[in-house]
Amino acid sequence: MRVRILASVPSAQRAQRGVIDTSVVIDMEQLDAGQLPIELAISAITMAELSAGPHATADVDERARRQDRLQRAEAAFDPLPFDGEAARAYGRIYAAEVASGRKARGTRALDLLIAATACAAGLPVYTRNPEDFQGIRGLVDIVGV
Repeated sequence: MRVRILASVPSAQRAQRGVIDTSVVIDMEQLDAGQLPIELAISAITMAELSAGPHATADVDERARRQDRLQRAEAAFDPLPFDGEAARAYGRIYAAEVASGRKARGTRALDLLIAATACAAGLPVYTRNPEDFQGIRGLVDIVGV
C-alpha cells in the first residue's frame, strides 16, 4: 500500500497510521499536519466519492478543482479495499448506528463504509465531521481534526 508521509511534527506526538475520510482529503491543504497520523491511508470508498465529485457540479471551476483533487489522491494513495473483512465490519457498524437511533442509509452509508474499511484494517478514522460517527464509537476510534 502506498501512503503519503507527512513530516515536520515529531512522530512521538502523532499516531503512526490512520484512515482519513473524504472530508479530510478535501480540506487537506488547510489542515495542520500535526493533527494527522504520520502515515495516511484512504478507503476505496473515499476514492469513489472523489471520482464522483467532478460530475456532481455544473460549475466549471469547481469541477476542475475536484478533478485536480482526485488526480492528486490517485497519485498519492493505493486505497484500502472494501473487502470481505470490511463487509463483516460494516454489519457491526450498521447495527451500532441503527441501535444509536441514527440513520444508516443514504448519505450516511458512505461514512459508515469508510469506517468499516478502517475497522477491518484496525485503524482509526480521521475526520472533519466527528459527529457523523457518534453512533459507532467503541467499534472504531474516531479522531476529529
